[in-house]
Amino acid sequence: MYFADHSGDILRDDVFARLLTFPNVIITGHQAFFTREAMETIAATTVTNLDDFAAGRDTPNRLHASH
Repeated sequence: MYFADHSGDILRDDVFARLLTFPNVIITGHQAFFTREAMETIAATTVTNLDDFAAGRDTPNRLHASH
């Protein structure tokens, strides 16, 4: 689900689809790797995404729900 662009696919996960309908829910990437470099990159990407979201800017990491 997370390693390819599925923006044109129908969501088959009902819980995930429902979460995407709430304006107060932000879906973020899973924090799977626990090396210093990975955590620094993940943290920097997450902060950039949150800053973009708060400023009303689009981010290249945004997933668009298909309806």
